[in-house]
Amino acid sequence: MADEHLEHEQHQHGYIHRKDDYLKRLRRIEGQARGLQKMVEEEKYCIDILTQVSAMTKALQAVSLGLLEEHMSHCVIDAARESDEAGQAKVKEATEAIARLVRS
Repeated sequence: MADEHLEHEQHQHGYIHRKDDYLKRLRRIEGQARGLQKMVEEEKYCIDILTQVSAMTKALQAVSLGLLEEHMSHCVIDAARESDEAGQAKVKEATEAIARLVRS
């Protein structure tokens, strides 16, 4: 596991060229979370809170799908070029991530 973590640190991740975009989106989501907290504190109407939860969920899903696309386009392809075994390992990793996203 330590070798795998080291590999992640040494490999330039596919999303790196869009890092600022991802950070901007995540900061916006962070603001949405703070807004939700304030809505609950102020005892806003539950349907209004649920509407904002839905918007935040969609924003997180968009980040997830973008990262997944970057992973498939870069990390999986790079690993497949390295060897069949490395490619299969990255596909398995991506499949497990997709399963986690679907369950969430």
